[in-house]
Amino acid sequence: MHHQIHQMKTLRSLYAHKNLFNIISPKISRQIHSTITLRLSSDAESGSSINPDTNDHRNQTRPRVWSNYDPATVGLTTKTTNNNSQYPQPDSSNVDGGISLESVNSTKGRNTGGTSRKKGGKTKVSWVCGDCGNVEGQWWGKCPSCGEGGTMKQFSEGESGSGGGGKVSGFEFSENAVRPWLPQNAAEVHPMRLTDVNRGINHEKWRIPLPGPFGTEVARVLGGGLVPASLVLVGGDPGVGKSTLLLQIAAIIVEGRNLREPTPVVYVSGEESVEQIGNRADRMNIQTEELFLYSSTNIEDILAKIQVLTPRALIVDSIQTVYLKGVPGSAGGLYQVKECTLALLHFAKKTKIPVLLAGHVTKSGDIAGPRVLEHIVDVVLYMEGDKYSSHRLLRSVKNRFGSSDELGVFEMSQTGLLAVSNPSEIFLSNEHSDSEILAGLAVAVIMDGSRSFLIEIQALCVNRSTVSRHVNGIQASRADMIISVLMKQAGLKLQENVSYGSRTKTPLNTAIFLNVVSGMTLTETAGDLAIAAAICSSFLEFPIPSGYAFIGEIGLGGELRSVPRMDKRVNTLTQLGYKKCIVPKSAVKSLANQGFEMREIIGCRNLKDVINTVFVPS
Repeated sequence: MHHQIHQMKTLRSLYAHKNLFNIISPKISRQIHSTITLRLSSDAESGSSINPDTNDHRNQTRPRVWSNYDPATVGLTTKTTNNNSQYPQPDSSNVDGGISLESVNSTKGRNTGGTSRKKGGKTKVSWVCGDCGNVEGQWWGKCPSCGEGGTMKQFSEGESGSGGGGKVSGFEFSENAVRPWLPQNAAEVHPMRLTDVNRGINHEKWRIPLPGPFGTEVARVLGGGLVPASLVLVGGDPGVGKSTLLLQIAAIIVEGRNLREPTPVVYVSGEESVEQIGNRADRMNIQTEELFLYSSTNIEDILAKIQVLTPRALIVDSIQTVYLKGVPGSAGGLYQVKECTLALLHFAKKTKIPVLLAGHVTKSGDIAGPRVLEHIVDVVLYMEGDKYSSHRLLRSVKNRFGSSDELGVFEMSQTGLLAVSNPSEIFLSNEHSDSEILAGLAVAVIMDGSRSFLIEIQALCVNRSTVSRHVNGIQASRADMIISVLMKQAGLKLQENVSYGSRTKTPLNTAIFLNVVSGMTLTETAGDLAIAAAICSSFLEFPIPSGYAFIGEIGLGGELRSVPRMDKRVNTLTQLGYKKCIVPKSAVKSLANQGFEMREIIGCRNLKDVINTVFVPS
């Protein structure tokens, strides 16, 4: 008994110094587990011998207590026995010396080192990276996973009352919803040879066709049509026309179907009611019978209701308004957006039904939700447009089935989006003949994706002004470089020193204003020569003759450099009736062999040659 008392005191001393948190040896665990103590009376503490089997009075008033260390809870566990029971013995079947949870009441209020054990109804606070979705237990200045700074956001999730405590994955629910769609032998899926896969696919008819001018423009951005089993995300600012675009896509998918087989398309909205969607479709003159409308925000409900239709495509507007039961957080949260997208991806791949999603955009222009969302989907499209302009640009920034640098041009009307066959018309002045009178106008040919079109650049130079230069639609650093090259290499005096009596000379800059017509943003270096020509025209007050266009990049030495796809750019000028084109000297030989029907392709080596060629009185 004295030996047991000594063991108990040693145990309490170790626990007081928190050394038990590091005990991992099974031998130590079994030794501590087998320690049996009694709640001793005062005479036992003084050294008297106590026999629990003969002292009946003590047994009736003093219950026996069994204490041990439990590695699972990192604390002491106790059990009280009545006076008739024998001492509880360790379970010999437990080789690690552990005890059954049914026979032991764990001590309450113990802290298990670094994590807090949650009770039912309480929430657990974690930190989630807004870019990669990494979850951490504490705040970090930089995400340990992706290294981005300032992206960790606080997130509170409620633990399920079932006792599991694990986070529910969207795949678990989507698997149950997809299972009725699959054949009985779906479990027998196995790897296939590449030749066998391609033998069963007709690549010419594999994509879902999108007929009509509008469908052709959308198909150009998608890479030739809508791919079955693909997941497409369409982002854009509020009110730019995402819902209108998706509703029109749904209508043309139905129109392009085989008339012998009904192939419905389901449009699900979490933002509008069915009546509101129908009213908008009526304004757009969409009256197809195979277009089904549904309003819901529950992913499980959506996948269950469309099962009876077997649609050709599913459209969800938007991904930030739907939720998945069992996943912590509200609709639009980081977890919900990620898991809902994964569930729809799983559905699309299993059923071969393409899914199109609408996504909200934050103030910085990124799609709301974790950055991993853009990695999950197959195609990411951005819809751009100015609220003061009726033109809309649909740009592809990610496409696993085609080019990721395509552009579609549309015009918003009362009946929906209309395709613009000639984008150059919206980026040029309405009265192009005014260039014979006005100075400071120049035409550039730029490429966006596989399309080439013309844009007009305007420049205004004001002498002896203290106002700094302003640019709109042009990169400020690029404009500063071109202006500096004009001053240094071409000899334009865009800065002069003015003397005020006995004072020192004060430099007065020429204020230069640059603008791209129709709100277009010029990011390609092929527009450098047109920018320089517009500045020279305004500064020299010499209008550029009608029918001139400029293609070329400017180096720091004032030399002109060739740009990619020169043949396609010049071909666009020929189709629009331009007769003269200023290009780098190095590109003249290759263009001459193409046989373009232009009156003259003029090659120049540097900016001085351009000024001496264009700005010369006739």
